[in-house]
Amino acid sequence: MAGNIVSDVDDWVKIQTVLISVFSKSGLSMLVPGLVRINPDIRILSTGGTYGVLEKMLGAQAKERLMQVSDYTGQPETQGGLVKTLDFKIYLGLLTETYNDDHQADLRRTGASPIDMAVVNLYPFAQVTANPWVTVEEARANIDIGGPCMVRASAKNYIRTASVTDPADYEDILRRLEESGGTLDLATRFALAKKAFAYSAAYDATIAAFLGKSADDGVRSCYAFQN
Repeated sequence: MAGNIVSDVDDWVKIQTVLISVFSKSGLSMLVPGLVRINPDIRILSTGGTYGVLEKMLGAQAKERLMQVSDYTGQPETQGGLVKTLDFKIYLGLLTETYNDDHQADLRRTGASPIDMAVVNLYPFAQVTANPWVTVEEARANIDIGGPCMVRASAKNYIRTASVTDPADYEDILRRLEESGGTLDLATRFALAKKAFAYSAAYDATIAAFLGKSADDGVRSCYAFQN
């Protein structure tokens, strides 16, 4: 059987480090100040576009509370943001198990931190491809890679990590954190994981459906061949 079978977990997990990487910025103006208010020591990791929004939102608090993913990993983003979060330190943080001694040794070895919550939503593939004139190349450019990986990793590790994919859940999550001293329980994390996997599955199904109905000549017409 593949993977680690875990028996020891914490019911309540303190939300101390949060990764935020979103296409839709809806609701962040409520979520982020709320997270900082509930836990003034919280640390937020974020990617380029989202980072800029959060930096303005947090103002003077940004210096202490906010860090670019590229500064955290030591790897700059590739041109066009093609690779931003696909890094060992990110996935160790998302997937690490609290009572796994080898995982904890990896955290110490790399200087990584457990990531307790991932707030992620994806490139708008469905919206882009709803345009009847969209090309296959334009569709391809809007296939998210890092986002679904983070959604799946954080959802898989619901035993410790909260996977947040729907801005409609922000208010309820803040309420739960407020009531519990900045922690989330296993039942909440599991409910978020179920929603996250459904979100990821629907995203992939939309891509498969679009590509499946795209003709080969439509693909060839997008490109200038170099050989």
